[in-house]
Formats: sequence, structure tokens, C-alpha cells
Amino acid sequence: MSAPCRILILGASYGSLLASKLLFAGHEVTLVCLPAEADLINTEGFRVRMPIRGRAEPVVIDSRQLPGKVRAAGTSEVNPADYDLVGLAMQEPQYRSPGVRELLAAVGRSGVPCMSIMNMPPLPYLKRIPGLDANALKPAFTDASVWDAFTPDLLTLCSPDPQAVRPPEEKVNVLQVTLPTNFKVARFASPVHTALLRRLEAEIEAVRFAAPEGPIELPVKLRVSDSIFVPLAKWSMLLAGNYRCITEDGMRTAQEAVHSNYAEAKSVYDFVFDLCVKIGASPADLVPFEKYAAAAQSLVRPSSAARALQNGAPYIERADKLVQLVARQKGLTHPVVDQIVALVDRRLEANRRKAGVK
Repeated sequence: MSAPCRILILGASYGSLLASKLLFAGHEVTLVCLPAEADLINTEGFRVRMPIRGRAEPVVIDSRQLPGKVRAAGTSEVNPADYDLVGLAMQEPQYRSPGVRELLAAVGRSGVPCMSIMNMPPLPYLKRIPGLDANALKPAFTDASVWDAFTPDLLTLCSPDPQAVRPPEEKVNVLQVTLPTNFKVARFASPVHTALLRRLEAEIEAVRFAAPEGPIELPVKLRVSDSIFVPLAKWSMLLAGNYRCITEDGMRTAQEAVHSNYAEAKSVYDFVFDLCVKIGASPADLVPFEKYAAAAQSLVRPSSAARALQNGAPYIERADKLVQLVARQKGLTHPVVDQIVALVDRRLEANRRKAGVK
């Protein structure tokens, strides 16, 4: 039996979902988070509630009952060089925060393979895509300089397709999975680092949960792809759904964003789908609109981007602007994408004025 891996994950909210799978496989996970979160996780562990098809009640995964070990720590309490793999599970604007910024730079310098689990691909990952001018995409990032220490070959991207939220009425160590789909990760440049991902994929696949009715297979797997474009399948979903949850003065659910104007959602989705093909993806790397639209029927909350804007956030992930800039490099535009970008720009500017932030 192979020795457990040591895995560092920046971000304990969404990061807890991936951590639960890794702990099932017997690995040692360190979650970097805020002091109050760290104290709670170190005292009580964390819980992940996961729906199971055909089962009335979700299963509750308790980190304290899993074979692996978890600890939580602050940004100054870890050395990335001590780990076999680093996961990035914070929202892109958070990486410029004091403490997080310095830790991210240490990750880049460490030489440890790093897997991003963000909607927003890190800038060095975009440098792995032939024919893209990554430097021209910097305006889409809150602060592109936080990625300066990274070597593209040591960074890969994992599409955060599973949806999960922290129920506001519960403690911050509880995560509710609302859409139990798979994490889709692209290979690393190195076969050795990719082999680590494939090991984790196989171990997570083998996990069974000890339910009263007997062992059951859990959803939310890790799927490793040889194509570096597979995680970009999320782009179409973000533009057709997540960012269209944002309205001029409020927000709507992802279900409403897609199904209240199905034709517009499909037009945006297909535009981004075709853009991904134009930069090198195979159609087989991507997800057909109909499959996404069916999944969107269950997305009865506004997207995290819409909620953040509504709560006054001065910065959010700008995958909308990134897609717009990539499209322009290929001589393409879409009126609704341009409208989305302009709307988010306006709302962020209003939030910054209100908060007195530049």
C-alpha cells in the first residue's frame, strides 16, 4: 500500500468537498482558512452533506470518522514545500489578500505541483494553451501579479463543477452539496505529477460509504483528462448561467437565468462552446448545452458571483471578462457577453464607490 499523500488546500469552504474525498482515501489534508474556521475544524472536524440518487436523505460525511487526517491552519503556519500536492480552492480575488498572497508566492516557488479548483483559470495555466496571448488577458484578473512565481508546467486546472454551499444558518464547518457532479482535472505537463492525479482518481473511485443499508458509492469523483481543455467546459456554463444570474439591481437563480430565456442562454452557451473549440478543444472535451440546461433545473440559488455582488463585494472572479478577451483575440464577439461584462463592471464600480475602495 502506498504511503498517504500530504495535500495542502487553500480555502476550507469549497475545499472541504475535495478534502472529504481525499480523507476517505486515507490522505493527510491541511486546509488553510481564517482563524475562526481553523479553530472549529481542528476542534470538531467538518461535515459534508451529499445527496444520493434514489436515497431520501443525504449522507453526512464527518471528517472525524474518515481514515485520513485533517488539520486547519492559517497562512503563516504552513510550508508548501512540505506537501506532495497543493490545491487552490479560494475565489480569485482572495489570492491578493495579505498573508494569502505571500503563501501563494511560496507555493509557486516550492516546485510542488499545484491544482487550481477555481472558476477562473490562473494566468499561468492559460499559458499552457497554444496560441493565446496570456499577457493580454491580465485585465480580467483582480491582480495578475500574484501568479508571477508560478511555472505553467507545475500548474493544472480542475473544473469546480460540483455545486456546494455553506448553509447560512449553520456553523462554518458544514457544507451542503447541491449538485453532486465530478471534478474534472487536466493532466500536468509532467507524467510523474499526472500519475499522482491518476492515483487519487482511482482511490476516490474505490470509496464506499458505510450506510445503514450497506456500502454505497458516493458521487463527486475526480476525473483526470489528457486534454488541457476539459476544465474549460465550465466557461459556457458560467456565461450562460452564473453571470446571467446578475441583474441590473439584483439577482436571480441559475435556473431562472437559463430557463426564463432559453434561446438567449443557448446562444451564449454555444458561442463560448465554439470559442473553446477554436482555441483547441475537441467538442468531446465539452458539455452539450442540453445536458447543462437539464442540470440547471436544480440550481435554485443565485450563483456565488451574483450573491457576492449583491452583498457589496468590490471584486469578484471575472471569468466573463476573461472569455470576452479570449474571444477578441480570435476576432469574435457576442452582444450578450458584452452586456454581461458591462453590467458586472457597473455593479462592481458601484460597490467600490459605496465601500470607498479603488
